[in-house]
Amino acid sequence: MTSAVRISLSVTVVAVVALLAAMAVSSASADPKLPEDYSFFAGIPHELAHPDGSLPGSNDFSCKPSREHPNPVVLVHGASGGKQTSWGAYVPMLKNAGFCVFALTYGTLPGAPWPLSEIGGVQPMEAGAGQLAVFIDKVLRATNANKVDVVGHSEGTMVPDYYAKYLGGAGRIHRYISLAPLWSGSGGDIGGVMMTFARALGLNDTSTPGFNTGGKLLPGSDFLRRMWAGGSPYVAGIDYTNISTRYDEAVLPYSSGQVPGPPGTSVHNIVVQDSCAQDYSDHLAIAGSRRAAYMVHNALDPEHPWTVPCQFVPPFTG
Repeated sequence: MTSAVRISLSVTVVAVVALLAAMAVSSASADPKLPEDYSFFAGIPHELAHPDGSLPGSNDFSCKPSREHPNPVVLVHGASGGKQTSWGAYVPMLKNAGFCVFALTYGTLPGAPWPLSEIGGVQPMEAGAGQLAVFIDKVLRATNANKVDVVGHSEGTMVPDYYAKYLGGAGRIHRYISLAPLWSGSGGDIGGVMMTFARALGLNDTSTPGFNTGGKLLPGSDFLRRMWAGGSPYVAGIDYTNISTRYDEAVLPYSSGQVPGPPGTSVHNIVVQDSCAQDYSDHLAIAGSRRAAYMVHNALDPEHPWTVPCQFVPPFTG
């Protein structure tokens, strides 16, 4: 074999290898799988690395919903949360499953610098619902979808309902999944006494600075009375799933989030310990555990349910 032929063969082999490598990279990057980390704190490293950014796989406004998942999913964080810090466990799971995933940070202090700019849910929930309304309209325009599905945690379970009841959102939400919801407020009888005492001092949950979130979620508050107008916090036509934990230290009692629906309203109530005694999720962990995440997936896609594992779930992190 002449040296010219050997060189020609070598060049050909290199070219073929390079082409195959390029094809492999192209194939791998066409539908990459995001790493999944089931922890409530999984999103914090992304926030530190990309301040005010979005988690990989979220807020892609070029994403077009598939026939299997026609509704984009909007994630709504709780008090002090944000679009990255609260959803590190959920964005990759939902994106890998084929959903278009979106998340916002609402209710921040106006003009606040980072990191305060990404600490949301500290302004009145009515204002947060208005910001959610604007965000959902943007999502629907970009995706050409008719409705969204909502996944909320804690305070983020109440804000979308205000949007649905009072800001025209009833026809824009199909499925509404709540993690650690508190439809009846938090504090039980003690919380009701606190609300009564606050009123005796001249405080109220609509005008007192610093009382706009916590005060609104005490039983008997003006906000909750308005949310229960008509005898139920629910909106007809929306499919609700409530996922609670008996070890919730912020929603007291936890059954505040397990309110049955009135006739004609679709409400599915789940307590994570009912299917696995090893689940010790608390208020934070329920938004980070694989078990609860799979329950959320199944509520979003009931025709293709995943097996929810029974495994030890630690509090705090999930």
